[in-house]
Parts: sequence; C-alpha cells; structure tokens
Amino acid sequence: MAVTFSDIHTESGLKSLDEYLAGKSYISGDQISKDDIKVYGAVLENPGDAFTNASKWYDSVSSQLASSFPGKATGVRVGAAAAAPVEAAPAKEAAGDDDDDLDLFGDETEEDKKAAEEREKAKKGSSKKKESGKSSVLLDVKPWDDETDMVALEKAVRSIEMPGLFWGASKLVPVGYGIKKLQIMLTIIDDLVSVDSLIEERLTVEPCSEYIQSCDIVAFNKI
Repeated sequence: MAVTFSDIHTESGLKSLDEYLAGKSYISGDQISKDDIKVYGAVLENPGDAFTNASKWYDSVSSQLASSFPGKATGVRVGAAAAAPVEAAPAKEAAGDDDDDLDLFGDETEEDKKAAEEREKAKKGSSKKKESGKSSVLLDVKPWDDETDMVALEKAVRSIEMPGLFWGASKLVPVGYGIKKLQIMLTIIDDLVSVDSLIEERLTVEPCSEYIQSCDIVAFNKI
C-alpha cells in the first residue's frame, strides 16, 4: 500500500487510504490486524465525511480496540499488559541447502570432508543465534489536567532513550472537559525493553511525572 506514516495525516495520504479501503473492512482483510493499529496510530483524527471509507474504518478500529478491553474504553492498565499481546504466527525457518555437501563424481577427499565439517559447524553456530523478536505498542499517556502543557508532555516522553526503544507517530485525542491525552506508537525489541518497566520506572516518575498522570497500553502486537 502506498500510504505511509509520513503522509497519512495529509489530504493526499487520507485519499490514498480511502481509495485503498474501498470494499474492505480492514487494511489486511476482514479482521483487524497490526497494520490497522499502525495506521490508526498515525491518523490524527476521524477523516470525516470527505473520506467515507477511511472514516468507517477509523470508527471500526476504535470500536474494536474499545471492545477488546471491556470497561476500559480509554485503555488497559499496566497490570493487564500480559494479557494484551496478540502473538503473531512464528516465522518459518529457511531450510538449509545441503547440495554443497554432495560429491557427485566419486569419493570425498580430505579437503572435501574438512570443508563439509566446517559448514556443519557454521550452521549449528548460526542456528543458536536467533534474532530477538519485536513488538508494536500503542500507548495512551494522560496528563494531570487541562492546564498541562501537552507539547512539554510529549517532549518528556520522547526524551526517554534506551536500547531497543523506538518512538513513532503520535496524536492528541480529546478525553473530555477540555483534557486531551497523547496517543503514541512505539516499537520495542522484546529482549531489551519491558513496557511495564518503561511505564513504571520512566514515564510515571520524575521528571516525566510533572506532566504525566498515568499511562495505558491500548494495543500490543508482535511484529
């Protein structure tokens, strides 16, 4: 799909999304997927009547996220994070090519045997080095009140840097009584970053706690 995070919030980006969603319920099919969560996090607000397909899709994704966590329409508390992840199907490991080990013309020489042994050792060593998984997270960050400086709040959030943490698109979402929350995407390397620890030890303590009242996990998907 041509729509990317860099242009989805523009009129041309929304038009592309609207055209892509013609005749579709969701981006990847008939069910909500991580692709929908990523694009939803980048769209600043409901596209409106000018983009009928995108507007219906936006409302549908919002409804799905809310219904996934009954009684917590504005997100899932940190304690529920363990139940939130949607496990992706494990990737299939590529089958090794053993053709190089075959001697098509006769007996193996000592050099051939040694080369074959070296290849086997290399294969075993590489099989032990499995790349760490990644996850895409949609986070709600709530201010103390309607007087909280949301620009400073987002700056405080993005100031947190650690190996395996990558901040993505964000938007302000009205909560009520003039209060807005920050909804922000982030990608983490699972072995390096714990979302619970990020919230409890970084986002909700000083100096970030000057602006942040609480953080909720809205969606957590394996990549």
